[in-house]
Amino acid sequence: MGEAASIDVGFHGVRGSTPCSCPTVQRYGGNTSCVSIESPGLDPIVFDLGTGLRPWGCSMAADDPVTVHALVTHLHWDHIQGLPFFTPLQSAETALHVYGPGDNGETMESTFAKFMSPPFFPIEVAHLPATVAFHDAHHDDIDIDGTQVMVRPVPHCGKTNGYRVTRNDVAVAYIPDHQEPVGRPDYVDPAVLELCADVDVLIHDAQFWADEFPAKSTWGHCTPEYAVEVAVQAGVKTLVLFHHDPSHSDEDLDEMTERIEALALSRGVESVVCATEGLKLSIAARV
Repeated sequence: MGEAASIDVGFHGVRGSTPCSCPTVQRYGGNTSCVSIESPGLDPIVFDLGTGLRPWGCSMAADDPVTVHALVTHLHWDHIQGLPFFTPLQSAETALHVYGPGDNGETMESTFAKFMSPPFFPIEVAHLPATVAFHDAHHDDIDIDGTQVMVRPVPHCGKTNGYRVTRNDVAVAYIPDHQEPVGRPDYVDPAVLELCADVDVLIHDAQFWADEFPAKSTWGHCTPEYAVEVAVQAGVKTLVLFHHDPSHSDEDLDEMTERIEALALSRGVESVVCATEGLKLSIAARV
């Protein structure tokens, strides 16, 4: 099929919990979780539908129909709030396929419908001009447009997915919400290790500093030091620190990045990046 193009991993929302616009977070950005994978000739894939989905949609040509495959980790607000503001959904030619876990015994579609309906939001998914299709996925292996997607459960608050996407022999793992095991800093859930094993890029939760974690140890997140532990055990090449807490300023994240980069390099991780809105990682395809 000729020489394969690179895989572009784009970061459109990198904040956790809630969007924020205060002056102290402008460099890293205040939109919530949304990361795209794009390569020429193939449908784009997007991890999560946080508020970062809106600027990504605004970057697309308004009159160009698109098919997008969204891999949603879970149904907390910061991971789904962007859907009604995704401008391509105003075109009847657009198709959005949403994969993710339902919860409380309901399907992904029915639980999502509760969020996007009056009185919480003025319109429903069915009112959008585009086609939006929901697909339940929690412990599956899926083929999307020739791209392999591994879906595995990840420890968090409620039913939560992690994803591993392999396209043109490039592997990217996405685990933005991950409960660090209390009192077991070297334990990593086997499903997480399966998702992350030898990936080119791991995008991982790094929300709480070590001194914050004791008071928030059951909130479903982890420290950047634990993200390094996951990367080391899984043989990850590049670790991207993600899901920044709204209270962490640009200067806080600068200091954290320098400290965690030194720790990771000392333990054999080739590269550490702190996720920033607008960041794009281009990875050469191997097939």
